Amino acid sequence: MQAEITKALEVLKRGEIILYPTDTVWGIGCDACNAKAVEKIYKLKHRSEAKSLITLVNSIEMLRLYVKEIPFVAKDLMQNIEYPLTIIYPSARNLAKNVIASDGSAAIRIVKDEFCQKLIEAFGNPIISSSANLSGDETPLFFSKISKDIVDAADYVVNLYHDKIIQVKSSTIIKVFKDGEYEIIRN
Repeated sequence: MQAEITKALEVLKRGEIILYPTDTVWGIGCDACNAKAVEKIYKLKHRSEAKSLITLVNSIEMLRLYVKEIPFVAKDLMQNIEYPLTIIYPSARNLAKNVIASDGSAAIRIVKDEFCQKLIEAFGNPIISSSANLSGDETPLFFSKISKDIVDAADYVVNLYHDKIIQVKSSTIIKVFKDGEYEIIRN
């Protein structure tokens, strides 16, 4: 695993794209603080920049660097939901402009996967996690189901878990508001 972290880290530092396993499905990732790298993800996926991307962090301490505040309801949800949970925070900061939505929010998940946690820790920045498919296509559950176009476009393909289903679905997404209310966006 350490060799794969080292290789992926080199690619992320150059502002390039990795194809990697996450705590949910296979993801396309880059430095979430590098707008040019994020733009590559949008182009690769043929995705409108009006549709936000998910950012991964490895701890609540790292999360605090990228949101102005963590609403109480978000803390409560994180403590009580076992499965992968992405929360859309109302006031993001310190991320690339094309990661933050027009309303100032950003979708962020504290990842539990060991590889992702160690990669983010070594990198020191959050990374983007967008499913390894073209926009509108079905999300592949196995590495072997990822489109050749996606595999070929990645600057580095992490060589772990190629024949394993990590999670059968993407993360649940909940948008939290400053007033303590929340809305389930994807279950």
